[in-house]
Amino acid sequence: MKSFGNIAKDGQVRAVASGALTNGKAVIVNSNGTVSTVSLTARDQSVTSETRFNTTNTSYISSAFDSTSGKIVIAYRNADNSGYGTAVVGTASSGGITFGTPVFFESASIEYTGVAYDSSNDKVVIVYTDVGNSNRGTAIVGTVSGTSISFGSAVEFETQVARDCQAIFDNVNNKIVVAYRNSSENNRNYGIIGTVSGTSISFGSRVQYSEQNNYVLRMAYIGNSKFVVSAQTGDDTGHAYVGTVSGTSVSFGSVANVNGSNHAQNPGVAYDSTADKVVIGFRNSDDTTGGAVVGTVSGTSISFGSATNFGAVGSTGDNSNVCCVYDSVNDKTIVAFPDDSSSNKGTIKAGTVSGTSITFGDAIVFEQGGTKYISGVFDSSAERVVFTYEDDDNFDRGKGVVYQSSGNDSTLTSENFIGFSDGAFATTQSASINTANTIDRNQSGLTAGQTYFVQNDGTIGTTAADPSVTAGTAISATELIVKG
Repeated sequence: MKSFGNIAKDGQVRAVASGALTNGKAVIVNSNGTVSTVSLTARDQSVTSETRFNTTNTSYISSAFDSTSGKIVIAYRNADNSGYGTAVVGTASSGGITFGTPVFFESASIEYTGVAYDSSNDKVVIVYTDVGNSNRGTAIVGTVSGTSISFGSAVEFETQVARDCQAIFDNVNNKIVVAYRNSSENNRNYGIIGTVSGTSISFGSRVQYSEQNNYVLRMAYIGNSKFVVSAQTGDDTGHAYVGTVSGTSVSFGSVANVNGSNHAQNPGVAYDSTADKVVIGFRNSDDTTGGAVVGTVSGTSISFGSATNFGAVGSTGDNSNVCCVYDSVNDKTIVAFPDDSSSNKGTIKAGTVSGTSITFGDAIVFEQGGTKYISGVFDSSAERVVFTYEDDDNFDRGKGVVYQSSGNDSTLTSENFIGFSDGAFATTQSASINTANTIDRNQSGLTAGQTYFVQNDGTIGTTAADPSVTAGTAISATELIVKG
């Protein structure tokens, strides 16, 4: 930074402005020593090149984000290794995703995996169909360490044939919620609650919520001990249920049709926590279009707005699914699907919820070959969505990509904030900046005694942004002691 004489106040500095400075606005130091106001720049959506996590036949892929370690845990069936249940740990970044060494969690053939992260116990729970043990519903607890994962002993939650196993975590009751289809009982659907202790898990009693042959189950936790299960029926109608956790028990509300009287196959479900809405994406088997609906939960019921088309979804059975993930940083619901209009290429569209409808932006391709078993999760550490999938055109290999939504990037970092402009200055002018321990008298609407934080757009507010940068403490409606 360049500073020189005629400085008006102790602690005030002068520096060359790069771009116009507005009186009282937050200022950062640039790498060349000039200063600029904090601002946002537009960013296009992007997706990284794919990385393989399994070089042979991969199916029944599911994933979860371990927020403590900042890792992605992927569970899958390794079909070229006797169908063994396998897990691998991934690390996402702006450049892509890297993987540790795969580990067997079941040395027998498995199907229908689901993964949830228990943040209260810092454990990962994988649920699956144990084909090697009469297709029983089974769960196992994993512990992530670095880029590896280890497991306790497997526990059965269903002694009959359990398929379409899915799991989520309830962070109010600190329980694992499992939903599945019992094909030994005319494909009735059940929910059951699991409690993690150490490296094991125990279960309460199962609760039936449907006799309507629901399959291709997907789940989303919506907070306040509630969750939504979405599924398709034998006649391709889309169904949804609201579940409520209480201790080690679970109850369900009545069924709701996702797409009215129209068909809704292979659903994906995500919860938009900003809008407090549920988004369900699906394939309409009437015309192969991909549709998405916005659901509103009230008590134990859910209602839906009209469907919005987002493309054409290919059909290769229940493994050709629509995957939905909510990006909480950019406030978008990301939909990934095999594009039926383009040889089932893996395709992404980002949607924005408004009221009871959703609109989608442009498509971006993440896989040039056919895609199956798409699983997605939002990585809050990398602030990106990670998709894992089977490359149907390349020996059914397991792959992963990292997707970033379009949005705005801030010029603010955790280190470059210097203070506030003490006046209006044109670019290249020598600007006066109120820095640490000075009083900036160019603010308005402040509350004395309140700490303020610099926001990503250069304004100040009482809640920290990301990164968290303290602006200072107000001493009047117009005055702020700049942070030292």
